[in-house]
Amino acid sequence: MLRGFGTANACSCCGGVITSLQAKVMPFSLDPVEAIDFLRRKVNVPTATWTDLWETEHSAAFGVAGAQTDALVKDFHDAVQSFIDDGLTIEDFRRDFDRIVEDHGWDYNGSRGWRSRVIFDTNVSTAYAAGRWEQIQRVKRTRPYLRYVHLEGQQNPRPQHQAWHGLILPVDDPWWLTHYPPNGWFCHCTVMSVSDSDLGRYGWSVADQAPETVMVERQVRQSDGSIRTIFVPDGIDPGFAYRPGEMPNFSGEEE
Repeated sequence: MLRGFGTANACSCCGGVITSLQAKVMPFSLDPVEAIDFLRRKVNVPTATWTDLWETEHSAAFGVAGAQTDALVKDFHDAVQSFIDDGLTIEDFRRDFDRIVEDHGWDYNGSRGWRSRVIFDTNVSTAYAAGRWEQIQRVKRTRPYLRYVHLEGQQNPRPQHQAWHGLILPVDDPWWLTHYPPNGWFCHCTVMSVSDSDLGRYGWSVADQAPETVMVERQVRQSDGSIRTIFVPDGIDPGFAYRPGEMPNFSGEEE
């Protein structure tokens, strides 16, 4: 059974209103211990732009685009950590944001509302997703499937995320390596764990195979100003084609 973290009643994956980011997946633990620990384990890394940390590197490192000193990154890390630890709101975070900006004289891009929301939203949603995955792994013997959930009510829904709603695949299907949500900026699609008894109770069925993954070309700007061409699955924003919690391959060897 899926419940929204806090009082959220809409997935803002595509432009809906975020009322809360504290998602909880039943029958998993109601206390987001795994999300708390995941965020706390991250190493602070100063960065110039958002592409300086890429995909799985976010599972090991905490960074804020344009935060280029250790002290500044640490303060933002502490502020996001406090949200998850203490169940604070985005308005609480914005007060911390204002204090941090003033203390460090940080000159950031974008408006206050947008910039604070990006920092808050991306770090919190990926921490909860990583924590949820740990819970999923613990119960997958009795709940061996995942169901993709895109909640209704979006003003500008992403068509691909809508199309994936209700898709059920085994927990260990490779599709989840690139499509486990969040799948983009401000995406709050989620998953729910499913047992064999759930399939019978709700008349659901496991898909014979995952949807075809179509790779599309995208361009991103790097910290030196150059343009990098990448390929990502259609429907996935650049930088999000990984499963939060999946650790980077620091050896440099092909897996």
